[in-house]
Amino acid sequence: MAKEMTLSGCASSAYAAKLAKVEVICSYPIRPYTAIMMELAKMVANGELDAEFIHGEGEHGQLSVVFGAAAAGARALTGSSGVGVTYAMETWRIPLQMMIADRGLDPPGDFGSEQTDAMSTRDQGWLLGWAETPQEAFDNCLINYRVGEDHRVLLPQMVCQDGYFVSHIPGKCSIPDQSQVDEFLPPYKLPHPLDPKRPISHGPQIRPDQGTIMDLQRAEAMLDAPRVIREAIADYNKIFGRNYAPFVEEFMTEGAEMVFFMQGAHAMTARHAVRRLRAQGVKVGLVKLRFVRPWPTEDVANILSKFKAVGVIETSTSYGGAMKGGNLLHEVRASLYDCPQRPLTTSFMAGLGGEMVPLKEFYWMAEVMSNALKAGKMKKSCYWVNHELDA
Repeated sequence: MAKEMTLSGCASSAYAAKLAKVEVICSYPIRPYTAIMMELAKMVANGELDAEFIHGEGEHGQLSVVFGAAAAGARALTGSSGVGVTYAMETWRIPLQMMIADRGLDPPGDFGSEQTDAMSTRDQGWLLGWAETPQEAFDNCLINYRVGEDHRVLLPQMVCQDGYFVSHIPGKCSIPDQSQVDEFLPPYKLPHPLDPKRPISHGPQIRPDQGTIMDLQRAEAMLDAPRVIREAIADYNKIFGRNYAPFVEEFMTEGAEMVFFMQGAHAMTARHAVRRLRAQGVKVGLVKLRFVRPWPTEDVANILSKFKAVGVIETSTSYGGAMKGGNLLHEVRASLYDCPQRPLTTSFMAGLGGEMVPLKEFYWMAEVMSNALKAGKMKKSCYWVNHELDA
């Protein structure tokens, strides 16, 4: 039977790792993700979790440890935040997991929700997505292990949560029995594990079976991943009584003319803003993204093309990129390109440097979209929220 607990995102992630029966953990301190490793270290020390806990000499060393462990057949876990993510960054086609609690890159390195750290890695062959709540952080850990370890995928996973707003603010969590997790998540079994009796090679360019080049294999794995994600989330919902959409969730979109499109913790504030605006007669809704990689092109196109205006709320940067906005706007516009009816789109830069995105800023963003609908066009392709005077 599931146990109800009040946990921060970091603590819920540690519980998920424990129930996933991780076997090798490698840590290196950088806040705010450090709290995950503090919880796991206590579990190992108290005999609650039978895992090898290794302190890395740095962020890149962390990944070297867990890539090696996972290549040898162990379910492996590491994590980081901010510049630690960029220091660590490398990729093999080995399905280890990296838990990220976001923070701004240095400088200023603020302890908050900016997602630029993990978003900077989005084209390197990792499964990638954000949690809105501690419950979703827990669930995403198990779902990503199931998807990443599937023989059709075999990709590493970055399981992300916004620093402070999810990582350190407690929320209600339903923690399932070990038997439920075992039903959902089978033991890790890597094809061609490292074995002294059967020497093979693992590396970022080629797999041990010496097939096609690794870049093509990773591309093919990303094409297979959506089907595996849909299967895994359908099973997760059935076993654990959740109601997750695989890729894109809608909130109060029936009858909406315009929507906020976003990912991560600030979606919770957006829900409150949408409720209040709808009560005032403003036809606005929320569409929340669950995976950035693989990007759900068809899901995004089918859902967003129903509306007249889309405000893409960005908490990561893409300096000098197309439309002068963030990363998500590029993906949204590309997804909508072939749609016969395309909504007006703009990018709202908000929450950077770990800042809050309060209700009043959502009201202002809704006003920008409302004015665009009246004018029949967006005035700008990018707005820096709380720094713009004219809606």
